[in-house]
Amino acid sequence: MSAKIVKREELAKDIFCYEVETPLIANKAKAGQFVILRIHQKGERIPLTIADFDREKGTITMVFQVLGKTTLLLSRLRENDHILNILGPQGNPSEIKDFGHVAVVGGGVGVAAIHPILKALKEKNNKITSIIGYRSKELVFWEDKIKAQSYEVLVYTNDGSYGKAGLVTDGLKDVISREKIDRVIAVGPLVMMDAVTKVTKEYNIPTIVSLNSLMVCGMGMCGACRVTINGKIKFTCMDGPEFNAFAVDFDELKKRLNSYKEEEKICYKKELEKC
Repeated sequence: MSAKIVKREELAKDIFCYEVETPLIANKAKAGQFVILRIHQKGERIPLTIADFDREKGTITMVFQVLGKTTLLLSRLRENDHILNILGPQGNPSEIKDFGHVAVVGGGVGVAAIHPILKALKEKNNKITSIIGYRSKELVFWEDKIKAQSYEVLVYTNDGSYGKAGLVTDGLKDVISREKIDRVIAVGPLVMMDAVTKVTKEYNIPTIVSLNSLMVCGMGMCGACRVTINGKIKFTCMDGPEFNAFAVDFDELKKRLNSYKEEEKICYKKELEKC
């Protein structure tokens, strides 16, 4: 189905937020799920996490960063334009129940992805400490939305231009040192989730990560999104996107994500040159 863009906002440099009309998806969407979209007939299919949904309005919200050709083309769309195809909700919803004290870690665009998870956890009366990280002040967004769902929020920037200087793992270590954490959920760049897992494994804190592996069909048929979990092949689109962090082969996944980096750069550069 196609989806009309009803609201378009640039949250930070090259980071955009789109609210789109998709009544069927909005009606079924749950925290942790995603959609797969295509902009035009010859375009590639890309997954985007559902950052929010409104069942009454029949809309979902997606936040993305311009990193390649398709996200560049997507960023050029305006309000009232239509996304050609949008499929969803895909993936398994987040496991939500009263865990106790949950530390939720979001990095970069992953901050948008943790938003519906926070809302769902809050509804189950969890105590939530959110740790969010950005490269710099210019890329900070949705801090207010995260605060609205959290007991405590720690903000970090790599260069120290906003919040505390450092990495989200610094904040996680700080929280662990002073309070009992019953569960950790991390969403963001793969290197960040890997680093978070190394910290929590040391303390044996149950940890969930949402994997952003390469994806094409989103229905478990193509096998492009395969990941190794506990030594077995799983498909992110059907078995995930969330997995037990301690079971993930991060080294293998990092290599797979770099498979088409050069080709992606070439396509992105060619599209920029058309402007």
